[in-house]
Amino acid sequence: MDLSHWIDRHARFAPAAVAIRFEGESIAYAELARRIRCAAALLAERGVARGDAVAYLGLNNPATLVLLFACARLGAMLVPLNWRLAPPEHARVLADCPPRVFFAEPAFADHARSIEGAIAATEISALDGAAGRPPERSGDENSPLLLCYTSGSTGAPKGVVLTQRALFWNAVNSAHMHDLTSADRVLTTLPVFHVGGMNIQTLPALHAGASVTLHARFDPLAALEAIERERITLAVLVPAQLSALMEMPRWQSADLSSLRMITTGSTIVSAGFVRKASERGVPVIQVYGSTETCPIAAYVRAQDALRKAGSAGSAALHCEVKVVDEQGAELPAGGDGEILVRGPNVATHYWNAPDETAQAFVDGWYRSGDVGHFDDEGHLYVVSRKKDMIISGGENIYPAEVENVLLECPAIEEACVVGRPEARWGEAVVAAVVLKPGRRMTEAEAMALFQGRIARYKHPREVRFLERLPRSALGKVQREVLREALLAAHSEGP
Repeated sequence: MDLSHWIDRHARFAPAAVAIRFEGESIAYAELARRIRCAAALLAERGVARGDAVAYLGLNNPATLVLLFACARLGAMLVPLNWRLAPPEHARVLADCPPRVFFAEPAFADHARSIEGAIAATEISALDGAAGRPPERSGDENSPLLLCYTSGSTGAPKGVVLTQRALFWNAVNSAHMHDLTSADRVLTTLPVFHVGGMNIQTLPALHAGASVTLHARFDPLAALEAIERERITLAVLVPAQLSALMEMPRWQSADLSSLRMITTGSTIVSAGFVRKASERGVPVIQVYGSTETCPIAAYVRAQDALRKAGSAGSAALHCEVKVVDEQGAELPAGGDGEILVRGPNVATHYWNAPDETAQAFVDGWYRSGDVGHFDDEGHLYVVSRKKDMIISGGENIYPAEVENVLLECPAIEEACVVGRPEARWGEAVVAAVVLKPGRRMTEAEAMALFQGRIARYKHPREVRFLERLPRSALGKVQREVLREALLAAHSEGP
C-alpha cells in the first residue's frame, strides 16, 4: 500500500479528528483525505505519473503534506525546495531532477520566475480547485517518494532518494522514540524541506493519527504561545531554536505542563546544554541521523534524557548502527571510528550520482563520515561530524560551496572556509582569503560576492585576508590549523 492509505484509514476511523492546525485553520482527517484525492487528480491531469518529480517552493504549508501524499498515491516523488536558497542554487537542483509540475507559494512567485531554465511555477491555490476523479493508485513501498537535496562535499547539490518504505519505517522508529499515539499534539516549526522537519515527528504524527500544529516558519514567541494554547505534547527544536526560547523572559513562567519531551539534534549537543534545557522539567532527548537515514538512526528515550545527557542514544528500534575502524572492522565500546547505519529507513541512492552512491552506500551500510563510539550500555556518542562540514542554526554548510563563490572572483588566489563556534547558532562561517599579487579588496567587497548567489545562512560572518594558507608537508590546506588561527584572531578583535 502507498502512504496515502494512512490518511484514508484515519479518515474512516476518526473523520472529525484534527490532522493539521495552520494559521487558525483546523483540517480534519476526512478533509485532508479529500484534499489529497483532489491533488492526486490534479497532478494526474498535469501528466504526473509513476517516477515523475513534483517540486514545491514555499514556507511550511499544509499544501506540502497534501502534495507528498498525492505523490505517494501516484508513485511520484516530491522535491521540496529549500526556500532559503538563491535562484542559481534552485536552478542547479531543478536541472538535476526536472519536475513535471512545479508549485510555488504566491510569496515566492517572483523568485520562481527568476530561476533560469525552470518550468513555469503553478501557485498552490490551484490545489484548492475542483478536480476530476482520483487516479488509480500506482505507488507502493518501493516507490521513491521524497527527494531531499543536500549540499555535496564538492559544492554541487546531492539528491537523497527516500522510498515510501523508508518513510514508513522511520515513522515506526519515531513512534518508539516518542511513545507517539493519536492523543499527541505535535508542533512543527522546522522547515519541512528538511527531513528533520518532515520526518522526525510530522509524518510519524500523521501515521499515528495525531494532530500537527504547523508554523510557516520558526518564531520563538509564536512557538511558546502555541505550546501553551494548543497544549502541545511533542516538539522538535534544534539547539539554536531551543536557545532562542530559553533566552525569552517568558520561558521561565510559561506553562509547559503539556509537553512530554522536546527532541533536539542536527549537531553535537553537549551534556551541559541538555541539562540546562531540561531545567523546566521537560525531558530533552537527542536524535542522531542524517538526510540519508530519513533521519532517525539513533535516539535517547525520555527516561534516559538526563542519565545519558550528551549521548546520541541507542540504535533505533528498526535500525542497526555500528562503529568501525579504517579497515572496516567493528570496534568495541570506547573505540572511536566511523559511524555506519543500516536499516529499512536508509536511502537507496543519490539521484544521478552513481560514484557518490557507491562511496556512501557499501554492502547495505550507509557510511556517515561521522566519528563516534559506544559506551558499555550501547549508547552512541558522536565526537566529530562529517569532515569539514559546518552546521549553523541546524543548516548544513559545506565549505566547498562557499569557497567556489570566492574563487570565481578574479582578485582572489585562494580561499578556505571553516566554522567558528558561536553560542547562538552553533557555528559561524568564516572565510580566509589570499589575494593575487597587486590586488586589493575590502571585507565588504568580499561579502558582496555572495549576494544573490547562495543562501544567506551560508554567507561568511567574517572574512580574513592572509598572505598564505597553512599547508602540510604534502601541500594540503590544514583546516584545523586555520580554524584555530582564525578563532584566536577573532578573540583578539580586528
